[in-house]
Order: sequence, then C-alpha cells, then structure tokens
Amino acid sequence: MLAAIIFDKLPWWSLFVLILIWLLITGYGVANIRSGYFLKSLSNNSKINQRKIAITFDDGPDPNTLEVLKILDKYGVRCTFFCIGKQVEKYPEIVREITKKNHVIGNHTFSHDKLIDMYGTERFTNEIKDADRIIEKYTTRRPLLFRPPYGITNPNIAKAVKATGHTVIGWNKRSFDTTIPSEKVILRRITKNLKNGDVILLHDTKTITLSVLEQLLLFLQRNNFTTVTIDELFSIQAYA
Repeated sequence: MLAAIIFDKLPWWSLFVLILIWLLITGYGVANIRSGYFLKSLSNNSKINQRKIAITFDDGPDPNTLEVLKILDKYGVRCTFFCIGKQVEKYPEIVREITKKNHVIGNHTFSHDKLIDMYGTERFTNEIKDADRIIEKYTTRRPLLFRPPYGITNPNIAKAVKATGHTVIGWNKRSFDTTIPSEKVILRRITKNLKNGDVILLHDTKTITLSVLEQLLLFLQRNNFTTVTIDELFSIQAYA
C-alpha cells in the first residue's frame, strides 16, 4: 500500500529511470558470472598465497583437444576441461585420454544450445544430469564442477544447479579465443596483471588456442607460476 502511494506520487520519468536501472543491473547479473547476482560461482581465489593459477578449457572434447593435450604434456601441467555431453558422446576416446592424462573434467551441459539460457528449470536440470550421465559412462567419474554455457546465469539456472548440487565455476581471465583473430591480443588479455589464484578461460576447440597456449605456458614458467586444476586451486572436490 505504502509503495503504491509512493510510486503514484513519482513523476513518470523517474519510474522509467528506476526500471532502466533494474534492467541494467539484471542484465549485468545475467551476463557476468562473477557478479554472483543469481548464484555463487568460484571465479578466482584471491586468498591463495602461492603463485598458482588454473587454466580451463570449454566446449570439448574435439579433435583439437588431442593437440592441446600434447602441449600440456610437453610442459607437464594439468588443467580442467568443461565438456559438453554430446561432444563426449561423439568423441569418447578423447575424453578418456583427458582423464588418462590426469586432467579434471567438469560439466558444461549436454547440448550447449544457443538458446540454452532460455530453458526452464526442469529442462536445464536435465541438461546437467544428462551431461553427468554421459561423462560418467565414459570416465567412471561423475563431475561435481559445472560451468554454465557462455557464463550466463539466471534464476532457472540457479534452481537447476541447486537441485543437482554442483559447484559453479567461472573465470576472471577471459581470452575471447573464439572471436579474436590475433594471438598477441589474446595472450595479452590473459597475461596482463595475472595474479595468484586467477582462472583463465580458453577453448580446446580452436586452433588459434594451440599457439596461444604454448606462449602462455612459457610466460607462466618465466614468471614462476604453477598451473593447477580447479579443485586444487579452490580445495574442493572434483567428482562425486
């Protein structure tokens, strides 16, 4: 009642401004996984004292993933791969190779559909569960780490994650290796002001990522950084 009286006395333009502010805040919360607007995510560990960072890969497995694994082997580092269920189904031998190399696998939904952020709670929950099922089928491990496609969050995704019990993993160093054509620009984005506990986002589906990855690992060596998996960086459990 009081709110109705207050809003009734406000000029029309102030209501427009309030609605615009709400839309901007909500839009920021949807698009920025680090905001924690709809759900809590782990995007970096600012409390860590050691020079440790985590490199994560999205959207695989893919034939290109095998080349990524060769480079990681060369430098003796372990990373975290957020895999799409249908890709796991398509390339089961590659996902087995990821686990054989002692990298960690996380859930990145089953379909990674372009409109997946529009799904209702039940449908999105099934996306997570179906990806879990197919990953466990080929690795014998059920992942507890989850990364929403595109880093998008909303109330339905928050409810789905609460239902499945996953830990949501974000990032604070986004490479844009899916859109930026310059290796130098990508490398600069992820190494500029790199700090202890940072989480880097790359994609193991892109050929440009191969050369960027090797340069990144050389940079980390020169600056005495150690690459660890997400579960180690945050001291959490990777699998059920």
